[in-house]
Amino acid sequence: QVQLVESGGGLVQPRGSLRLSCAASGRPMGDYAMGWFRQAPGKERESIPAISRSGTNTRYADSVEGRFTNSRDDAKNTVYLKMSSLQPEDTAVYSCAAGIRNWDYAPLNSADFDSWGQGTQVTVSS
Repeated sequence: QVQLVESGGGLVQPRGSLRLSCAASGRPMGDYAMGWFRQAPGKERESIPAISRSGTNTRYADSVEGRFTNSRDDAKNTVYLKMSSLQPEDTAVYSCAAGIRNWDYAPLNSADFDSWGQGTQVTVSS
């Protein structure tokens, strides 16, 4: 099973940017579709983007479409989430996840993922 560790979270001002990283170990990340989820206090976990094993298919939730960019570097076993135009409602714990899926499938359902990282806190506040 793959192990996942997120980094890059922190405090950012509204309209600012942040880039999260998720490093995979234990198995080649190329075996997995990768996704990012977030959960704010008192709210359900939300799937934000996901990227297929091929890297050519990326899907985004409506809440982050146009502001977040998901990418992967299989040579570095790392997936990235570039976040721009951040707003206070983006404050949450962000986690990455991995799932063994078909080559071009980018899942947005948490049930499609088998391994999860511990998460990194992102706080958007002035």
